[in-house]
Amino acid sequence: MIDELWNAAQSWIASGGWKSFLRAGALLVFGALVAKLVSATLARTLSARLDAQRAMLLRRGTFYPILLLSLFAALRELGLDLSVFLGAAGIVTVAIGFASQTSASNLISGLFLIGEGAFSVGDTIQVGEVFGEVLSIDLMSVKVRTFDNLYVRIPNETMVKANVTNLSRFALRRADLVIRVGYGTNLDRLRALLEEVADAEPRALTEPKPLIFVQEFEPTGVRVQFSVWMRREVFIEVRARLQAAVRTKLDEAGIAAPFARWAAESPA
Repeated sequence: MIDELWNAAQSWIASGGWKSFLRAGALLVFGALVAKLVSATLARTLSARLDAQRAMLLRRGTFYPILLLSLFAALRELGLDLSVFLGAAGIVTVAIGFASQTSASNLISGLFLIGEGAFSVGDTIQVGEVFGEVLSIDLMSVKVRTFDNLYVRIPNETMVKANVTNLSRFALRRADLVIRVGYGTNLDRLRALLEEVADAEPRALTEPKPLIFVQEFEPTGVRVQFSVWMRREVFIEVRARLQAAVRTKLDEAGIAAPFARWAAESPA
């Protein structure tokens, strides 16, 4: 067995087969370098007109076809019949297609997501209970990093069917705080106190103006909504500051939250 392998290797070297092998390797390496250079240059040139997701798709859509062509050229240099590979690839593709209808659905859904452009890489989205930053929008799934640093993969079919909230779509966001006070509270005084809270927060916007209104009359008191506009990038921090400031301001003014009372009666 070893002698046969040795004789085959000697015959291959004597026939110049090693030269074909080197040329095939050089073609593959050269093709990979060209694919990387062309895809990176094209994405960099069009980066001003494309978002991060479309730029990534452009790089991949340019890189892999060029790499595939260089692979075919390398195989042909080795003397392999490409028609055999193409025929086998076609059979495998059909078999996989029948066996993976879910994958096909995700693929089609991915094309819809990319074409619609409802969100992009870097946006903050909420899908059901998942809340985080979009890392990538691929043909099969969307990858999200939550704010507690978890990596979540959401199939594209799920994304198309679900209600997706894009929290980064617009430059401004509104923080809605709900405040419950007793029926004996002077609402005009409460409004003045909340306006002071909004005025004291430097990153709260004066236009659009803050909203203060009675939302609902509850059995134990009045529910008031206090809404303040701010820039998207400071939303979480400013909202937390406003909540703390409202609590402090109401405590200083002696305004307490209502609580339910129960009366116990003993039978006569």
